[in-house]
Amino acid sequence: MAAKTGAKALELAMNTPPDIVLLDLHLPGLYDGFAVCEKLRANPTTSAVPVVVISASDDTENRARAAKTGATSYYGKPFSPMALLKDIETLGRRRPA
Repeated sequence: MAAKTGAKALELAMNTPPDIVLLDLHLPGLYDGFAVCEKLRANPTTSAVPVVVISASDDTENRARAAKTGATSYYGKPFSPMALLKDIETLGRRRPA
């Protein structure tokens, strides 16, 4: 699934919880990526879903804020696609079946 706005991402995730969320911090609309992450963590249906942030805003402040909102991992652009795939594979193995 893909969503262009934070509100749509939340709607999709709440209706059908994903195995993992790849999240941009700069989403248009009412909810940015930080708000989406906070809302996913606050909901029992999605609280354990891994959230991997992928952002052009790769600085200490955004990394800390993403961690505080509950992000599982953070990738600043440019990033290694192979590292991301390995992370996704590892996170998938940690999830209960």
